[in-house]
Amino acid sequence: MKPEVHAAGPLPASTFKRLRPVRQVEPGRPWPLGATVDKLGVNFAVYSSVATRVEICLFSEHDREMERIALPCLTDDVWHGHVAGLKAGQKYGLRVDGPYQPEAGQRCNPAKLLMDPFARALDRPVRGAADQFGYELAQPDEDLVRSARDNGRTAPKCRVVRSRFDWGDDRPPRVPARDTVFYEVHAKGFTQTHPGVPDNLRGTYAGLASPAAIAHFKQLGVTSIELLPVQAFIDDHRLVEMQLANYWGYNTVAFFAPEPRYAARAGADGGVDEFKAMVKALHAAGLEVILDVVYNHTGEGNHLGPTLSLKGIDHAAYYRLTEDRRMCMDYTGTGNTVDTSSAPALQLVMDSLRYWVQEMHVDGFRFDLASALGRDAAGAYTLRAPFFAALAQDPVLSRTKLIAEPWDLGPYGYQLGGFPVGWMEWNGRYRDAVRDYWINADGSLPAFAACLCGSADMYQPRRRRPTASVNMVTVHDGFTLADLVSYNEKHNEANGEGGQDGESHNRSWNCGAEGDTEDTEVLALRERQVRNFLATLFVSHGTPLLLGGDELGRTQQGNNNGYCQDSALSWYDWERAGRHGELQAFTQALVALRRALPVVRPHTWPVDEAGLPQLVTVAWHSVWGMDMTPEEWNDPAVRCVGAVMESVAEEELSVMLLFNASDADAIFTLPAETPGRNWTLRLDTRDTRVVAVGEEAGAPTVAAGGQHTLIARSMALLTAPFTPSPPATA
Repeated sequence: MKPEVHAAGPLPASTFKRLRPVRQVEPGRPWPLGATVDKLGVNFAVYSSVATRVEICLFSEHDREMERIALPCLTDDVWHGHVAGLKAGQKYGLRVDGPYQPEAGQRCNPAKLLMDPFARALDRPVRGAADQFGYELAQPDEDLVRSARDNGRTAPKCRVVRSRFDWGDDRPPRVPARDTVFYEVHAKGFTQTHPGVPDNLRGTYAGLASPAAIAHFKQLGVTSIELLPVQAFIDDHRLVEMQLANYWGYNTVAFFAPEPRYAARAGADGGVDEFKAMVKALHAAGLEVILDVVYNHTGEGNHLGPTLSLKGIDHAAYYRLTEDRRMCMDYTGTGNTVDTSSAPALQLVMDSLRYWVQEMHVDGFRFDLASALGRDAAGAYTLRAPFFAALAQDPVLSRTKLIAEPWDLGPYGYQLGGFPVGWMEWNGRYRDAVRDYWINADGSLPAFAACLCGSADMYQPRRRRPTASVNMVTVHDGFTLADLVSYNEKHNEANGEGGQDGESHNRSWNCGAEGDTEDTEVLALRERQVRNFLATLFVSHGTPLLLGGDELGRTQQGNNNGYCQDSALSWYDWERAGRHGELQAFTQALVALRRALPVVRPHTWPVDEAGLPQLVTVAWHSVWGMDMTPEEWNDPAVRCVGAVMESVAEEELSVMLLFNASDADAIFTLPAETPGRNWTLRLDTRDTRVVAVGEEAGAPTVAAGGQHTLIARSMALLTAPFTPSPPATA
């Protein structure tokens, strides 16, 4: 049945002089939104509840505007029309006429060429420019006077895309949560200097799918490649003027389009097929692809930001506004907040997510500032938010990995532990507790122990599994692991903000010297601290996330906010990595050891909601091998502790962990047992040796009740076969 349509009204006579009516335009359909190519041409559909006119502007490859085509029909606030003869690869943009009344939340300006929110590709990277602002910059009332400056020639253009990509037998790896190891990596930075990647593929999607890159991922043993934002984003005007760039990409402007700067051969599809080829290659290697996505805000900023897309199409339908409709509600710290309680905005986000899964074959998403997405129409965070409800019922998206950065800057925005069942969360409490413990902070032991056990106090009462906790010590935002043990203070001078940007409370410790040093004792301590952090991460219950490059000794020279550093400061230094072969081997061995010890990666809690014992139990012991007492737990000076993780499955090895974060050596007495067991020493972070399961010949052993000495600031892992408890005597 054809959709009901009605004409949008006659064109103003003055407009006909600018049009070349050489193409046949039919009513077309109001769905799907965006540009959809068929055998006869392209159907365009654009949502706007305030527009009085929507034009499709067609451009040549040299950015000459060839035609403007007014969409002839309006159905349920969707402007649409079918343009005959257009083909895939066509460059286009939107012009939307309508009210420009900032005080009422309306900002239409047909002088500004807009990106289609549903565009599948862009023809170039988006960089901020003065002609993108929808108001007269020189006016004293700032954004109240609409700009007449046309930016059609310089604005980025959308591409009509029709992909005929051959997926072959591609299948999602579907790695179980308990087996997952996330590896956070930058699509460009990972290969930009990699000697094993051809020069023309470095810094690209194709480079990330190269044999050299995949070999590193597979050798390391990670399962899921988590890419920093690859949806098209903008280099803010401020950064462009400072000759910097938005390296991290957390300022999305096109939710469907892959970032064109990462395409080796962008061509007429803006890199779509190259991105798909990357996913296919990673899948063939058994690796999941997780996208870090930014749906909480866009690169259009606050009321003084540029007009790039949504702001000029239907500002109030897509963004949260304050009572003063001129202003954006800013829960994100970036100037605006996408309003997922609004039907048009929610549809945009959901359609985008579904597109990346169904068309681009990605396996999951890490949602930046996810609390902002979980707010209702009144701005309150709630598990009943429209976004959560839409995801939960979606038969495609509900089966993917969904990972929250569980906070924003709005009221009650810190929601760690507060996301729905089925979600994973970046556990910021884990990061802080582990850092506090290993820098020898007073009173850090209880929180450290809780996080080592999957933060059960936070997740178990809400019927969340241990795997819901995504454990990390370092991520893109902050120090690298090498810098965490080398700097007490941030060194962000290169960012051009006078050192005012970036986190100042990093819970870091330079081990006795700030930055580069030739002091052998300091260097040895730093190396041991790195091993302590990595070993702790991979023996903790939950889902580990490794910051890409930490296994290579990657440094940013103390810069803890490299968001604007598309330079050697942020790129992976593969020459330096060659000098950290032992660290890479140690990390690889840790990942393999975790995989071989199910007891350190349980998917249930030691005790379930009914109080019944489950598969894994954890018992905590003092340095003397006795049960920890409440006095010891509450003593802020205690730095040494042991943990025994047992499984009821007889074929699984039991694990004993010994920790010493103090400045002195500590002699641990292993708990006495009847019957006693011999414990095999698998690792001691005083050195880089890791004894793999099945390769125990010659490995040191310690009998139950025996002793093992840990040097200052070190930890050890021992294993023994499961031993049933002796029967109780009468």
